[in-house]
Amino acid sequence: MRRCGALLALGAAWLLARALLPRRAPHRLLRAAELARCRGAPGQPGLYLALLGRVFDVERGRRHYGPGGAYSGLAGRDATRAFATGDFTPAGLVDDVSALSAGELLAIRSWLAFYRDNYEPVGKLVGRFYDEDGAPTEALRQAEAAMEEALKFQAESEEMKQRFPPCNSEWSSAGGSRFWCSRQSGGVSRAWAGVPRKLYRPGARGSRCVCVRTEGPPWGQPPSAQHPDRGDLDDPQLEEYEGCPPLAEQCLLRL
Repeated sequence: MRRCGALLALGAAWLLARALLPRRAPHRLLRAAELARCRGAPGQPGLYLALLGRVFDVERGRRHYGPGGAYSGLAGRDATRAFATGDFTPAGLVDDVSALSAGELLAIRSWLAFYRDNYEPVGKLVGRFYDEDGAPTEALRQAEAAMEEALKFQAESEEMKQRFPPCNSEWSSAGGSRFWCSRQSGGVSRAWAGVPRKLYRPGARGSRCVCVRTEGPPWGQPPSAQHPDRGDLDDPQLEEYEGCPPLAEQCLLRL
């Protein structure tokens, strides 16, 4: 009896350990016709949606995705494009992500993370993003590469905003344009105010007003005797405003 009890205890411990292991994502492959039958209607086998070819069980969100729900159009199909564009017409409820902007691609990436965190994965949809064997297609590889580029662009844009925060600005018919810098301008909190400059970016039309540090080494450079104590004033992408004192914290451009 003792031996039997020990075996039962060992078996219970093994089952508990297995229960605590992270569940592996299923490898079920679904076709479009099969997924279309999973829109949560009576008699249908489930309530699923697909995003970038990954299929999720969204039964927990039935009031949103089930029949009559605000997002019922997403159920039973891969409508990846709609997650980025908000177009819930038949033309928009498709899986074609070509020609989407960097911001739209990042929106899709964010939604994919949301579903992974909140809904049960079911498998993969055979079609644009996965082949008959469940292997990624060239379309998926291209989409994922574009998302990585979008992430890189986002990081570079954020770094540029920290380096060159936007100016405050106002315009009046009587006084013309006024640009000025503060320690909060552009929504970027910092220890310096800076001075207004025109910033020209390759490929961009025209310029925009940014605030530029006037002291210390250039951005990203350690203090060194080789660098003049001028902050980023010597950056080649910058240009002074005509008629504005070089170190003035505001510029008035009269009509």
